[in-house]
Amino acid sequence: MLTGECFCRDVRYEVADAFAYALNCHCSNCRRTTGSAFKPFAGIARDKFTVVSGADGLLIYGDELTHDAHCGRCGSLLYSQVRDGAYVHVAMGTLRDAPAIRPTAHIFVGSKAPWYAISDDLPQYQEHVTQGGE
Repeated sequence: MLTGECFCRDVRYEVADAFAYALNCHCSNCRRTTGSAFKPFAGIARDKFTVVSGADGLLIYGDELTHDAHCGRCGSLLYSQVRDGAYVHVAMGTLRDAPAIRPTAHIFVGSKAPWYAISDDLPQYQEHVTQGGE
């Protein structure tokens, strides 16, 4: 199991080191929620992720099935619940432990920050991995 937490450490979680995929998302929503050029995230089935403390302090943006979960105190984006609630996208920067997986591609580069240059050799996709590969 891996552990993760927000900046102020009010919210902590555990997640199995069994991620199905990991990507760097450059969409404008991920850039705004992280305040960064992109959001590195790792996807895993919802039942392999548990908030172990501070769940009552989460700020949920979205609905019950699909949302972003931030710490209500410090604002850190911890995870996004996606695919009708079946998966969680863990913001990799909030992991305390190093996962076995690494991001394998950049997605939504069609809307990446114009001031950021991607300098690695990972594949780049204009939208989702299955759409608009370059």
